[in-house]
Amino acid sequence: MKKILLSFVFALVSMFTFAQSTWVVDPMHSSVNFNIKHMGISFVQGRFDKIDGNVVTNKADLDRAEFNFTVIIESINTGVDMRDKHLKSADFFDAEKFQTMKFVGKSVKEKDNTYTLVGKLTIKDVTKDVSIPVTFGGIAKNQQGKEVLGFQAKFKINRLDYNIKYDPTGAGVAKDVEINTYFELVKQ
Repeated sequence: MKKILLSFVFALVSMFTFAQSTWVVDPMHSSVNFNIKHMGISFVQGRFDKIDGNVVTNKADLDRAEFNFTVIIESINTGVDMRDKHLKSADFFDAEKFQTMKFVGKSVKEKDNTYTLVGKLTIKDVTKDVSIPVTFGGIAKNQQGKEVLGFQAKFKINRLDYNIKYDPTGAGVAKDVEINTYFELVKQ
């Protein structure tokens, strides 16, 4: 009886192990972008050119998926070298001291084909809980025949909550930052 029970437990554990899939960021088809109001009248857009991460799924959707993403601060790109240098300084991201931003997703909630990703966002020395609406694009095969998974997320944060204290009044550089992410991940 013991052997049968152990065999059943082993089979069950194996089934769950093999059902799990890891998807890795395809940097050529993924981006982390931001948009922030400047002087109350216009917007500055930018992106981070170096991102890494993965999603671990148990099914063919995002239900119960685990997310782990890292953004390299030094890769910030607004198209203006002088502004990028300032954003990397201690006034903003302090890239010399804090080289990455991280997001670790703890749970995914699905309702009517709409997902909400709940996790922890770390910028500089601050980690905060965030809830992020996610649009799941689905799963397909790319030109090489590999399975790929796609999703996008759009959300806002208050930069002051993450110790990005330059212009704390928000008159020149707004407090709220809109973040738009687009991810395509390749199944490993």
